Amino acid sequence: MSENNCCSPKPEDSEHDKHDSHRQEVRTAYARVAQANNAGDACGIGSSCCGVSDDAAINTLISTRLGYSEADLNAVPEGADMGLGCGNPRAIASLKHGEVVVDLGSGGGFDCFLAAQEVGAKGRVIGIDMTPDMLSKARHNAAKGKYTNVEFRLGEIEHLPVANDVANVIISNCVINLSPNKAQVFKEAFRILKPGGRLAISDVVATIELPEAMRSDPLLIAGCMGNASLIDDLQAMIVATGFERVSIQPKDASKDFIRDWAPDHNVTDYVVSATIEGVKPGGCGCGPAGCC
Repeated sequence: MSENNCCSPKPEDSEHDKHDSHRQEVRTAYARVAQANNAGDACGIGSSCCGVSDDAAINTLISTRLGYSEADLNAVPEGADMGLGCGNPRAIASLKHGEVVVDLGSGGGFDCFLAAQEVGAKGRVIGIDMTPDMLSKARHNAAKGKYTNVEFRLGEIEHLPVANDVANVIISNCVINLSPNKAQVFKEAFRILKPGGRLAISDVVATIELPEAMRSDPLLIAGCMGNASLIDDLQAMIVATGFERVSIQPKDASKDFIRDWAPDHNVTDYVVSATIEGVKPGGCGCGPAGCC
């Protein structure tokens, strides 16, 4: 065996390094978002910020465009709504009292706090985020709001710090598109869901193949556009994981706000927000107490 061969990286190592580099770029970008938001500055990753702003009034406008009500925005601690997202996953989650909810990419905790009010004191909400600055912000917001049924854990959505068969519902808002390994994300989601558990996700998807210039643009990737998967590919990925009743519904109206994320690019020619649903086989999907 030659010296060159013995020291050459394996192909899988190269792929792992590529994924790790991708995650680190996203982590750094969203650390800047959290830090800038705390300081009242601009988001720090250019115009592609998934809508984030340092202005509460602008965030209110953004979030109502995403499908949240004024009552939703007034029900959470100040600072929890950062204007991040591309929809309202709770609108399709049909949460019930006593359910366990896991939020993939929980950010400042906005969706977690709203979910906590729906599942009640007997329910539980677990927020997962890979950015320590976001985690600190969410925990601070939880303390301000005196939430006793919400916790936040540091972790990657490809490797969830959650035991098997725990969750009734997985929610996520414009985060899975950021992952370099979406198939692994859905495998993890399947693992932690109870039989009959369900996905309720808002995310950005590609309607046609993105050009390489978009796929390699760090700002468009961090801004939830450059790493979006084709709808058919995403559907096949989720079905292959084992989910049933998979549905991906594009929302053409979302182009109105996605256009603002990167006004110098024709991103709405390629991407759109969508709702993503699916059910893990088994159970009845009626709630935490078992079949109805």
